[in-house]
Formats: sequence, structure tokens, C-alpha cells
Amino acid sequence: MLLRVRVTLPDRPGTLGQVARTMGVSGADIVQVVVLERLGGRAVDDFTVVWPGAARVERLLAGLAAIPGVRVDGVWRAIGAPTTSGQDAELLAQVAANPVDGVATLVDAVPGLLAADWAVAAVVPVDWASRTGAAGEATVGYASWRAPVPPPLPEVTPLRARAISVAAGPHVAVAPFGRAGLVLVAARECAGTPAAAAFHATEVDRLAQLVRAAAVILGDRLDLVGAPPVAANP
Repeated sequence: MLLRVRVTLPDRPGTLGQVARTMGVSGADIVQVVVLERLGGRAVDDFTVVWPGAARVERLLAGLAAIPGVRVDGVWRAIGAPTTSGQDAELLAQVAANPVDGVATLVDAVPGLLAADWAVAAVVPVDWASRTGAAGEATVGYASWRAPVPPPLPEVTPLRARAISVAAGPHVAVAPFGRAGLVLVAARECAGTPAAAAFHATEVDRLAQLVRAAAVILGDRLDLVGAPPVAANP
């Protein structure tokens, strides 16, 4: 199976090699490394690895924990193939080519791009955050195939893109389309041990860029998402 392993490590020569060797000895076949952050002598890297289904992940965690200064921030199952350059542009081209299904195309693609479990396009009231239980009033315009019913939506007004982690809930990244109360929500289920990592700022930025670009492409069509169907004249 394909796993995503997020590791914080010292940003110095040799440490990345130690991490890679440890993963290999543990049975992981590295297929991609993405640097999420390099700051203050530390780096945050996402490794996508092929992991033997019958092997215990604890062996990998123990090996990484033995490397001085290395911390595992999350391990979770990834959906689809590792991301490659150009995927975002290809997705937006698909949205532009078929704008009628543009929101559905975007929502279905986001989990694979961000190693998330599911995504939804939700329509929320303007005062979503100011009313108790207002999250339950959100209308799901479109949901990806693994989204729970109803999806556990965070109780925040989607004024800007952000990452949210709540107790007993999934890690969430939200990005507003900027019109019609429409917001895209991507989620990683964090139950189990080891658990998925929260969305990093670079992932939130990527989601926000996709949503903004899609909003420009789709324009007034966004007003129709989640709207009740128009009854035909008798």
C-alpha cells in the first residue's frame, strides 16, 4: 500500500540520507520526497512510500525515532499515485473544458492531490460561525466518493483559507471560493495509531490557489452549487 510519512528533521547534510536508509531497512520503498518547509535549521518533509501490507508500521517508527533530532509527525494511507508537477494545471484545464461539472471535478481530485481522505463543496450561511450549531445548516453541494454522510464540517466562517484540527474530528483544510457562501473542505481522518498529520501551510496554500483559479473559471456557475432544482412547468 501507499503511505505518506511526514518527518521533521535537522536541516543538515547527512540527516536526510539517514532517514532514507532507515526507511529502506524497515521495508519502505520511497517513491517521492516533498520538502514542505525549511526554517530555523529544521525541515519538514513528506515521504511517499510503498509499504508491504503485512508489515507493522511500528518498526518504521522505531527506526526513525532512533535518529537524533528526527520526529515523525504523521503516517497515513495515501490515495492514488504520488503527485507530480503539472497536475494542478491539468486539473484546472479539465474544469475549464467541462464547467458544468467543474466543481465535481475539483472536489473529486483534491483528496488525491493533498493525500486527504475526502472532500466536499459546502454552501454555508453568512453567519455560520455566529450561531450555535450552525455547522449543521451547511448544504453539501458535492461530495467526493469517500465523504461520510453527513460530513463533519468545522464551525468556522470560511473568510480565508486555513487548516483546522478539532478534538475527535478529522484534520481539515478549508478554502472559500469567494462567492455564494461556497467553500471547499478537504479532510484527513486522524483516528488510529499512527495518525495522519494536520494540513501544512503549503498544502493549504495549494488548495487555496486551486479554488481561486477554479472560481475565476466557473464564475456565475458557482451560484448554482447546492441550489434547489427548478421545478418544470406543468
